[in-house]
Amino acid sequence: FLETVIAVFEKNFEHAEIICVNDASNDNSVTMIKKSVDFSSTCSIYIINMSYFHGLEMAMKAGIDLSIGDFVFEFDNTYLDFDSQIIMDIYQRALQGYDIVSASAKRKEKFTSKLFYKAFERYTDLSYKMSTESFRVLSRRVLNRVEAMNKTIPYRKIAYANCGLKTDNLKYEVVHQVNWTNDEKEKSYRISLAIDSLILFTEMGYSFAKMMTVLMMCMSIAMLFYSLFIYITAHPVAGWTTTILFLSIAFFGLFGILTIVIKYLQLLIDLIFKRKQYTFESVEKLTK
Repeated sequence: FLETVIAVFEKNFEHAEIICVNDASNDNSVTMIKKSVDFSSTCSIYIINMSYFHGLEMAMKAGIDLSIGDFVFEFDNTYLDFDSQIIMDIYQRALQGYDIVSASAKRKEKFTSKLFYKAFERYTDLSYKMSTESFRVLSRRVLNRVEAMNKTIPYRKIAYANCGLKTDNLKYEVVHQVNWTNDEKEKSYRISLAIDSLILFTEMGYSFAKMMTVLMMCMSIAMLFYSLFIYITAHPVAGWTTTILFLSIAFFGLFGILTIVIKYLQLLIDLIFKRKQYTFESVEKLTK
């Protein structure tokens, strides 16, 4: 994989650098990377050794922070299931005015990934359609804007989709079938990342809390009327009616307070975690 990337970069770019992030890997990846240096003549290669396992997002953030190029390619994995020409295809597409261009394989998407993207699209107002991507190219303007918009970036794809700049996605035919495997640590990290992203970047948590609050309020009101009905038409046990009335009113107020608290928490996330006030796609100069 690395030899292919080196060959493409040296053929098409005068200056290029490759940054590999060692996220506490326990296999022979670092050794293989060092051997690949022999195939490089003009391309600079760096290895960032993380202190411990940080996960894909933080590892990629470390690599991006070290990068200095006007355009940055992000390869989330080393599965070479595409033709090497696709790398330059998305770069040429970026030169046509797109700040983010990604490449996706023409294959059936995993059910869990499809479910996550559906939930994300349902509870956000973004026009960008998210999907599973193999790699992407980003302009320096994207990286600067994302850095200015967010204090931290738990999930890069959402931050890129939320930045408001022009994006495009190219589909490619799979030329080599690759078996995708993730260890247990990576699977656990991805599940945690999906939950955090839905809470931080969507209205899903607030919508669920609001729905449950309305449901419980309706149940409290129903119990209130039921206790009054029993009090008028039957002979309840002494103290039963007042107890039910008190509990119904108390829980009605409690659920109302919880809704307000959750709304305040949502506002705090928007004001503190997200620093975006507005976004624009482009600026057109009409006069010379």
